[in-house]
Amino acid sequence: MTEKLFARPAKLKVAMVAGEASGDLLGAHLMDALKAAHPDIAFAGIGGPRMLARGFVSQVSQERLAVRGYVEVLSRLPELLRIRRRLRDTLLAEKPDVFIGIDAPDFNLQLEKWLKQAGIPTAHYVSPSVWAWRPERVVKIGESADQVLCLFPMEKPLYDAAGVNATFVGHPLAGEIAMQPDREAMRDQLGLPRDVPVFALLPGSRKSELDYMGGLYIETARLLLQQFPDAQFLVPLATRPTLDQFDRLLSEHKAWDLPIRKLIGHAQMAMIAADVVLVTSGTATLEVALTKRPMVISYKLSWLTYQLVKRKLKLPYVGLPNILAKRFVVPELLQHEATPAKLAAAVANLYQNTEARDEVISTFTELHRSLQQDSARLAAQAILKLAAC
Repeated sequence: MTEKLFARPAKLKVAMVAGEASGDLLGAHLMDALKAAHPDIAFAGIGGPRMLARGFVSQVSQERLAVRGYVEVLSRLPELLRIRRRLRDTLLAEKPDVFIGIDAPDFNLQLEKWLKQAGIPTAHYVSPSVWAWRPERVVKIGESADQVLCLFPMEKPLYDAAGVNATFVGHPLAGEIAMQPDREAMRDQLGLPRDVPVFALLPGSRKSELDYMGGLYIETARLLLQQFPDAQFLVPLATRPTLDQFDRLLSEHKAWDLPIRKLIGHAQMAMIAADVVLVTSGTATLEVALTKRPMVISYKLSWLTYQLVKRKLKLPYVGLPNILAKRFVVPELLQHEATPAKLAAAVANLYQNTEARDEVISTFTELHRSLQQDSARLAAQAILKLAAC
């Protein structure tokens, strides 16, 4: 007998899959907007803590989907395929009114295709980076999704040209984050001195990212402390398991003496309080840009995964702020360039170079304005139209 996800009867049943922390945030905002427009609604699928707090029923923990890279996925592939088949069978039996795949295209697009073929309306929220690599995916995405919800303005024209329904909804974070965040007030709230260097270290929300970036950032902090003896470091971790993992890394690197404050969640608070942020490439880089903080972007993958990805890239940069600005606004140190010495030097340069910091803040303010839409409401309208509500 197939298990039931939608135990509570509702006029509108919405299935969703959010594969990682950034998707959980988008899903939570969308749930709020859908509830406001259609109160008798139930949500189920796979989601994270923010979605669960709003009544979402998750078939498995979101953590089980949070894996990156071609090579890294291989060891987890049987489990991921089992999770997807199990969810497919459940949703085909329960027939939700609409399915929304939030990012995680490798997991969601095939699931969307199965459900679409069964007559269930499907949406994909967050376009894959078709403007950066593999633009031919636009057509295949249209085969899976009845509607694509685009966060960035340059995406919709690509789908329009291929005859795929797409809506530019902007990024919810652009409406949530203040245009001029108050660094001093945030430091007061966190009990941090106003007159010392504060650096935020964001090694990533996934365990696999911490494997590559956690120790690297700890050693970078050690070097920065030599240059700035009164510096403080903020490290927000997405979940309790990643917090425990970071603690193990501190032990391995014998770094308990470093002035590091760990936070569970509260990444925005850490960004706003910081002078400079060291961040792993991904959605978090956009969040840093919206808080108007100078940043250094870094990333490391297995050698084979990096070689595969590098050949497919169409742009000279990987960080979202640089992609959206169409130039190197902030430095990117990737793969073999990502060493503690080079990262510490780049962070220190941004901290000490007032002119460079001012230029970054000005560019990020313009970027913020370009993404500021009533995103969750626009996305909810498109979803309700798709579900014929």
